[in-house]
Amino acid sequence: MAMAAEAAAAATVPLGVLLRREVTSERMERPDVLCGEAARSRKGEDFTLLLAEAAHRVAGDPSTSFSVFALFDGHNGSGAAIYAKKNLLSNVLRATPSGLTRDEWLKVLPRSLVAAFVKTDKDLQAVAETSGTTVTFVIIDEWVVTVASVGDSRCILESADGSLYHLSADHRFDSNRDEVERVTACGSKVGQLNVVGGPEVGPLRCWPGGLCLSRSIGDIDVGECIIPVPHVKQVKLSNAGGRIIIASDGVWDDLSFEMALECSRGYPSDIAANRIVNEAILPRGLRDDTTCIVVDILPPEKLAPSPPTKWQGKIVNKMFCRKHPDMSFKTDTEYAEPDVVEELFEDGSAMLSKRLTTGYALQRMFEPSSCAICQLRLAYGQGISIHANPLQHEKMQGWQGPFLCRSCHEKKEAMEGKRRPIDPSAADAFSHVGGA
Repeated sequence: MAMAAEAAAAATVPLGVLLRREVTSERMERPDVLCGEAARSRKGEDFTLLLAEAAHRVAGDPSTSFSVFALFDGHNGSGAAIYAKKNLLSNVLRATPSGLTRDEWLKVLPRSLVAAFVKTDKDLQAVAETSGTTVTFVIIDEWVVTVASVGDSRCILESADGSLYHLSADHRFDSNRDEVERVTACGSKVGQLNVVGGPEVGPLRCWPGGLCLSRSIGDIDVGECIIPVPHVKQVKLSNAGGRIIIASDGVWDDLSFEMALECSRGYPSDIAANRIVNEAILPRGLRDDTTCIVVDILPPEKLAPSPPTKWQGKIVNKMFCRKHPDMSFKTDTEYAEPDVVEELFEDGSAMLSKRLTTGYALQRMFEPSSCAICQLRLAYGQGISIHANPLQHEKMQGWQGPFLCRSCHEKKEAMEGKRRPIDPSAADAFSHVGGA
């Protein structure tokens, strides 16, 4: 009898654990993804891409569809933003090998996004387009959200419990000292506008050109130190879902992240986007293109987000729960908290050679006879390894790749400061002022 009682006690599971199990058992069910956008235009240089069903991971299988939502905030013209909107997604798909499992697809996606951003920038420069654009590019595959960003448009997530998570980086010189040091090391100058006979004014800018961003697509006249290599973050939501807000600097110059969430909480995505834009232009009027995309990731059949109850709507800046490297993307721990947002990947390094290999340097993740950036077919022996010591890498990893074609290799060398950019003294330092 004593042994039976002990066994019964051991088999007793706390009510809280049972509730967690009930929630997490539904995790594999696909969420509903609803979106809304709002925009007020002053220059006509903001563009968006809203694709609830962008493509299929497995050709012809609707159950493998994923969503794409992107914001392109152009400067010094709209050409770069229009070009990136038209070509970036197709470049992501080209950079992603076929025949991958979902776990492999998600793991290689950050590398594919880096390659696609660089290829889009390289192709844009080939057509001599001198404008530039920020990009915030969001891919949603079931409960996994991957965000790639360059520039100062920002993306945030509010989880179901009302916690705030940052999914993008700010590449303004004023807010990113590391980028100031990188650009200076490449041979460019970073400083405020120097008015002859007066004090320095305005935000920090890169000279030549006068751009206040360290990363963008385009901006060929500023030099190679302004790079298209994106910050990438990948997270996994609980099946309680969450809300994503993507907005241009026209919003964030006048609203904090907390203010944007507060004024839109509890409203459907389309109304929420309008409320954020209206709130942003209220203090000073319409001073810049002001665009907002709101995306709700909801449990199936839940038509609108409910106001958070766990924290009574209080904004809490939370650290991500980091994923153990040995865990599968589909694995849920037995006692997982239902509202935890799990960080799967993050990398903001400017070093292209690092970004093309970190975490997924498996030979089958690349086409060994193609350039890792532009997918140009390479003859045997024609490709240039991205590694400083290819033979040593081959001993460790079994191959010398990934490989680049000559023109992509030259671009990599320039972006990493191994080839000097435009001589600042030979350029018109004021030719680009007013951008971004």
